[in-house]
Amino acid sequence: MNIGELLSQKINLPQIKSVVSWASGSGDNLNMLWGFARSDDRRTSVNALWVMTHLPETDAEWLLSLRDEMIDILLTETDTGKKRMLLHLLREQEYAVGDIRTDFLDYCMSKINSECESYAVRGYCIYAAYKMSRHFPELLSELEGHLYMMQYQPLSPGLKSALRQTKSKISKLKI
Repeated sequence: MNIGELLSQKINLPQIKSVVSWASGSGDNLNMLWGFARSDDRRTSVNALWVMTHLPETDAEWLLSLRDEMIDILLTETDTGKKRMLLHLLREQEYAVGDIRTDFLDYCMSKINSECESYAVRGYCIYAAYKMSRHFPELLSELEGHLYMMQYQPLSPGLKSALRQTKSKISKLKI
């Protein structure tokens, strides 16, 4: 299977699963997949990131090792599809007190109420911002302020769900 050629075309879920089977658990193949994710070809890059969102939990440590690179790419990315996939991958990760990058947290906070961003990007930013902020009461308060301002905007069902779930998690932390 020529993975690069496959990723450069329109792909579907069965093809994604076959690439996941090829890549999962193999450091060399996973690194090759990450190389495709950084490709200058938009379709190849988006497809590789899409495959990465389907990797099993056993590859979570490998994904965690890419966190800083993913954040660096995200902070300068203009393509909505790539931002969405990168945020999906970053949202799934855990953030300890010492793991928080303030530039990424600031990015997430700034996108929560940005009507220029897609609903998916905004929703993923809510979830990621919560995972980082939950360790610090002052950051949780700032996040709550951003969430409060959302009530004055039209929200998709997905954003309403992200808002409701995050508010619920914040309330449980305060108990």
